[in-house]
Amino acid sequence: MEEKEKYMKEALKEAKKAYEKLEIPVGAVIVKNGEIIARAYNVKEEKNDTTKHAEILAIQKASKKLKAWRLNDCEMYVTLEPCPMCAGALIQARIKKVYIGASDEKTGACGSVLNLLEDYKFNHQVEIEKGICKEECVKILKDFFKELRLLKK
Repeated sequence: MEEKEKYMKEALKEAKKAYEKLEIPVGAVIVKNGEIIARAYNVKEEKNDTTKHAEILAIQKASKKLKAWRLNDCEMYVTLEPCPMCAGALIQARIKKVYIGASDEKTGACGSVLNLLEDYKFNHQVEIEKGICKEECVKILKDFFKELRLLKK
């Protein structure tokens, strides 16, 4: 297994925690020098807070651990393409690269709907690589929404 898949599988473990709490199953990990320094999953419903996305929480944890808001030498692995809020946070945190599992055709801001990370002249550019463990990342989302529809019947 490649290193990229190894870290994305860790992000998927986080997404499964969200799934179990009936949160949209998105997980993220931040890696620096081959070590996971932060991990998080969505808790938007639990906390009644729009900003409690996995990416934001992982950035907060990494910043706390490193005692720095600049995460220049860090990479994020996230199971679903970041929304505009999270893409903005990646830029602000100076994340070096983001690895994405599933694309988000409705709110994705890393190439699907728009590309905040590469199409604009911000002071920092975040590299993007998509499709890491794509099938697993898509499956957990499809399974979640299918189950949610059944619960609402």
